[in-house]
Amino acid sequence: MHKNGDRPLFWAQESLGNILQMNLIELNKADRLGLSEGPLHDWITFFKHWREELIMAKVAHEPVKRAMSRIRELSADEEAQRLAFVRERALRDEVSLLNEARREGEQKGRQEGRQEGEEIGLQKGQRLTAINLLKLGVLTDEQIAQSTGLSLAEVKALH
Repeated sequence: MHKNGDRPLFWAQESLGNILQMNLIELNKADRLGLSEGPLHDWITFFKHWREELIMAKVAHEPVKRAMSRIRELSADEEAQRLAFVRERALRDEVSLLNEARREGEQKGRQEGRQEGEEIGLQKGQRLTAINLLKLGVLTDEQIAQSTGLSLAEVKALH
């Protein structure tokens, strides 16, 4: 395990002044920290186990208790639940629409790319055929232009 000082890399601590401190911890690795009881331990417990009443009953940090109380209030409020459901559904719909638009854009881009490639290939083929006919020296420039689909000016430019 790589360490930064005495902290593992999956724990970053940033002091934002006298009052505010931010800790970034990967929750699935938080148990490795071996934290003693305290606010940080209680917040980690909250984020990992907020649905488990027996575990949350052991939490002592007052802000965590208030957050848990707020979750209970929101869970009990049917209108808040309905709004949360509607919001979640709207977010999923938006993601679906964006994904569909991306797929359509990619498909259109591939189709346009294919068409452009075919046009370039056709033009190269016409020029190559005209060059080969010019090398043979059997046909006039007008006949080569007519047989390849190139303009007379394009054929003359190949000389």
